[in-house]
Amino acid sequence: MGVYSRLGEYEQVIYTGLWGGAKPVPIESRKLGRLMNLDQRTALIVGGGQTPGATIGNGRATALAFAKAGAKVAVADRKLESAEETVKQIIDEGGDALALELDVRNEEAIKQAINTTCARFGGLDILHNNVGIAAGAGHRDARIEHIEAEDFSFLVDINLRGMVLTSKHALPVMRAAGRGVIINISSLAALKPYPLVGYKTTKAGVIAFTQQVAANYARYGIRANVILPGLMETPMAVEGQVGKKSRDEIVAERDAQVPLGKKMGSAWDVANAALFLASDLAQYITGAVLPVDGGLSVS
Repeated sequence: MGVYSRLGEYEQVIYTGLWGGAKPVPIESRKLGRLMNLDQRTALIVGGGQTPGATIGNGRATALAFAKAGAKVAVADRKLESAEETVKQIIDEGGDALALELDVRNEEAIKQAINTTCARFGGLDILHNNVGIAAGAGHRDARIEHIEAEDFSFLVDINLRGMVLTSKHALPVMRAAGRGVIINISSLAALKPYPLVGYKTTKAGVIAFTQQVAANYARYGIRANVILPGLMETPMAVEGQVGKKSRDEIVAERDAQVPLGKKMGSAWDVANAALFLASDLAQYITGAVLPVDGGLSVS
């Protein structure tokens, strides 16, 4: 088992199987950079817009990465204008994409988004759930003794229930096709000490939910994995804290906490992890919990 590369001719062969009878399966692409190609695949990125800021967000970076790898991409976001900005970038680079307005609290809207994606692109191969917040619409997270019931319910609806519902309506499409990939974005806060009860609890729930999907749907050729970003330099993570401190101060403080190079990751680190998990190079990986955190989870 492994990857064989003959660099002079840009030929690669993936060996499948673990014990005996392993046969080499040639990869169509001849360039090393195309090993993780998503040609002829359709992806739905839920949360593919982004918060305004100096850097790119996880959802937009993933949508662009999937498109560059050859996927047709449906970009769904609560703010249609933000989804359209992502789609414009994809189309400007020669990709094929569709913008959708979607509030993950609305199950009927989720069904419509999946139906529209399938009608436009002929199916759905990859569901990428990127939605997650700690505050919004007048609701805020808090320590457990101060959390309001309505605020906690709001965070559950956005961070966890939304992923359950998108998966609920994507899985029948994937099951009928005999294959599919679901990638959910959790957070390192699910594993490490974190003061706010709503975000931590819902992100831990995302891990459990993903593993349940992986266990129950492997027989149908469907894989499900979860990514745990650590400290990332994204608009939601950094610009959301600007106020009492400057952006530069916030970045410096967060950088100093990262063991690997004393530098936060970028949205492209999350996007690259998602691209790997979506590709056939990860065809034997399901139920995985993948930290993308510069070593924070082991420090």
